[in-house]
Amino acid sequence: MMSAYRPRLIDPLLVELLSELPALLVVGPRATGKTTTAARYAARVVRLDRADEAAAFRANPDAALRDLPEPVLLDEWQAVPEVLGAVKRAVDSDSRPGRYLLTGSVRADIDTETWPGTGRVVRVPMYPLTVAEQTGNAAQPLVDRLVAGEELAPASDTPDLRGYIDLALQGGFPEAALALSGRVRERWLESYVEQLLTRDALTLNGSRDPARLGRYFEAYALNSAGLAEHKTLYDAAGINRKTALAYERLLRNLMVVDELPAWTSNRLKRLVLSPKRYLIDSALLGGALGVDTTAVMRDGKLMGRLLETFVTAQFRAEATVATARPRLYHLRSERGRIEIDIVAELRGQRIIGIEVKASSAPSGEDARHLAWLRDNLSDQFIAGVVLHTGPATYSLGSRITAAPISTLWAGK
Repeated sequence: MMSAYRPRLIDPLLVELLSELPALLVVGPRATGKTTTAARYAARVVRLDRADEAAAFRANPDAALRDLPEPVLLDEWQAVPEVLGAVKRAVDSDSRPGRYLLTGSVRADIDTETWPGTGRVVRVPMYPLTVAEQTGNAAQPLVDRLVAGEELAPASDTPDLRGYIDLALQGGFPEAALALSGRVRERWLESYVEQLLTRDALTLNGSRDPARLGRYFEAYALNSAGLAEHKTLYDAAGINRKTALAYERLLRNLMVVDELPAWTSNRLKRLVLSPKRYLIDSALLGGALGVDTTAVMRDGKLMGRLLETFVTAQFRAEATVATARPRLYHLRSERGRIEIDIVAELRGQRIIGIEVKASSAPSGEDARHLAWLRDNLSDQFIAGVVLHTGPATYSLGSRITAAPISTLWAGK
């Protein structure tokens, strides 16, 4: 059974936004707990993926929405997209705060110029559980701690390398992470990927071929946290470029893949501009490839990709709520002479650099790219951190620290 509600990072943000805004749209991958969280702030929940509840909204969304006790949660809005227009009209006529919450696992219509929510519905992304959320540690986002100049301490139960791989393959989907274990969790994740590529994808693109989409997703998973040319992915999947672009857009609309854009600066020349691709949750790598901890331990390249995908997922969720409001990028110079896994850009173009290493005791050599960034940016560079799989925190030079990955969820 699922345990009691685990507070989410976005809970305080939702409270703050609902106190001043009339409508919020909480979006994220399927099965991340959006409905469970949003329902805590609603007087009435309407589940639009249920035919009996959706019928009235399809027939006359304005009438169906009228006179419902507020706040109203409209769950799975994409099942009845007409409801967005009704929310727009309701907000235009009465913009009192805290009237509507919408949740969904599709982003296709959100990115179009004709989407009716622009200026009226504020979008709040919600991602799978971080380890801090799973363990109940009230950890302040790492970026905020670095800005404040706090010392970085590991969690009291810091795992070893194998433990980190276990956590990465466990992932952050609440049901799988909190209620299941071992082979049952593996089956759940494999089923999630299968349904994603068959049923869920069908809702957005009925013309796709599940077998070819599956091959493309597997190629994507193998290259998560990588800078592989797109041609490498579609050649591996046996499809052409046009089909691959459609599949990538489909997976982005289902919110199960994401990109870190390339960071650029007028002060630094010859930087690669290609984005870095990621699965939204590291557990999907196991679900797509059918690998377990033992298999990952035998493959150093896969292990590095899994750990970076896992760490990036923690930062992605934290970035939504961090006071510093970081924008996340990656950095790579031409020919790969300089590579930094995550570059967090803050207001005023201040920079934090993050490296992820599958090493228990990184040295100054592992921090040389961060040192290069520090020396080139001078006062813009706030801090650099090499996150590693060992137990200790220590300095690797001016403004550069080696810290265990578990620092991400170390409580106060």
